[in-house]
Amino acid sequence: MKQEVIKELSTSDLVERLDEEKKQLTRLKLNHAVSPLENPNKIKAYRKTIARLNTELKKRIIEVKA
Repeated sequence: MKQEVIKELSTSDLVERLDEEKKQLTRLKLNHAVSPLENPNKIKAYRKTIARLNTELKKRIIEVKA
């Protein structure tokens, strides 16, 4: 997910998407532990997306406090 797309999401959508991405990452990790994934780079992509979502969420929290 691109940063431009993340910025356009509302805060509630951002939180929902973050939960969804975390669940998907957990599923991917479990599946990879049982049998190797065809493309293990998907795990890396999900981690980066989660980091982007967290960054945007923290940024919005700081803006509200300031």
